[in-house]
Amino acid sequence: MRKLIGVIDQGTSGTKFFLFDQQGHVVFSSFKEHRWYCPKEGWVEQDALEIYHNTLSLVEEAFAAKSLCRSDLVALGITNQRETTVLWEKKTGIPLANAISWQDSRTADLVNEFSNTPAGLYRYHRKTGLPLATYFSGMKLLWLLEHIPEARKKASSGDLLFGTIDSFLLWKFSGGPHGGKHLTDVTNASRTLLFNIHTMQWDQEILEELTIPSILMPEVVPNDAILSEGKVGCLKGITLAGLIGDQQAALVGQNCLRFGEGKCTYGTGAFLLMNTAGRPIFSDSGLITTIGYKLRNGNISYALEGSSASAGSAVHWLKQLLKLKDDQELETLALQASDNGGIYFVPAFCGLFAPYWDPFARAAFFGLTLKTQACHLARAVLEATAFQVRDLFEGMQKACGMKMQGLKVDGGMVKNEWFMQFQADILNRKILTPENSETTAMGAAFITGLAGGLFNDFEELGRWWKKKKEWLPTLSSLKRQKELHYWKKAVRKASKWIQKTT
Repeated sequence: MRKLIGVIDQGTSGTKFFLFDQQGHVVFSSFKEHRWYCPKEGWVEQDALEIYHNTLSLVEEAFAAKSLCRSDLVALGITNQRETTVLWEKKTGIPLANAISWQDSRTADLVNEFSNTPAGLYRYHRKTGLPLATYFSGMKLLWLLEHIPEARKKASSGDLLFGTIDSFLLWKFSGGPHGGKHLTDVTNASRTLLFNIHTMQWDQEILEELTIPSILMPEVVPNDAILSEGKVGCLKGITLAGLIGDQQAALVGQNCLRFGEGKCTYGTGAFLLMNTAGRPIFSDSGLITTIGYKLRNGNISYALEGSSASAGSAVHWLKQLLKLKDDQELETLALQASDNGGIYFVPAFCGLFAPYWDPFARAAFFGLTLKTQACHLARAVLEATAFQVRDLFEGMQKACGMKMQGLKVDGGMVKNEWFMQFQADILNRKILTPENSETTAMGAAFITGLAGGLFNDFEELGRWWKKKKEWLPTLSSLKRQKELHYWKKAVRKASKWIQKTT
């Protein structure tokens, strides 16, 4: 009998399904893209039912391709894009509206309204680790309750359920209207603005202040919890175990399990997390305090996080604009420029996240001249992600009072060798990439293996992570400071670009 671990990696642009063996090797993987909808400026939506059907079909394809029996799987776990918000009917399982993406900034006015106190954006910071921002689920849920007819009435009477994508998928997989489990894990809960990261419970005071009925909320479980038995399709009879948000999964997958160890994932956005072990550290540099993971045995690690909304999404936008076929063509174009030609790009398509928290910023190129060419634009877009990560990295070191020696990285952009070298240069630190680039899925697989009894503790994870390559900084201090000066100047210019609604 094979002992395989199944992992659903539900991301912003699509869903992946993986099968891992006990040694951490990927024995099967598949991917299916889903659609985005942008009906208004700043709005980003997804169809939660499309995501569900895509996910189920990927699992079915894997069973057929590998001739799997249910007994071949120790367990199946889920890792997911965080914050994306779903509100659905308990009796039918049908969402009341499209899922509101983590990138969506429609709640900017709500954020402005609730931050009109002496504490400002940090009204709930000490409880939740988060500033008031369009990024997190709480404001999105409040918007849905206020703008969908009958939503508040149905919510108060117990006819609706709220959850992030993990919660919606698990509820559907475990029976939906017929006994589905309404659960989420501590990492996803900690991204809602509604969860107290000290008590590990939904914060009743915040729920009351935001007028959100507590009956909507899922039960919160540890990451390695046994969740349910599958009830639909090929999932029937399979143990569902292990839930963790995608960036926390990557933290585990990169074996960043000790204080001060950090990773950056370059996906749709760029996400820098540093493990702060058993105590939450609060930053005054615009970073957020979140939960890294919590296990059934009580083992808990917190993390500092800095997130930028646009990394891979900015690259995707430029490829469409310049009609480039793929990432390799973009890298080749960027290499045609010996420097950025004095061009700096601020990728604030939906505002700026950490450390600026400005939903009213907008994307812009600065420094354009008649000599500017497409290669300069390509280079500026790539450099912008590295600059954003530098901002986050500096804030992280300041908050912890320590110098990070290096940074582990993963995600699509690590394939771009020029970009990796520039990131090392602008950080002035070494950059490490792993042999297995699917660190999010690998972290989730290990958590699921823990849940299913395949592993005993995190010590075994050390054998899964292996270094593939490292980049060392080569840029002079003078050149680095000049680049950072112009980057910060560009950010100031792009800030508060649109007027707040009165």
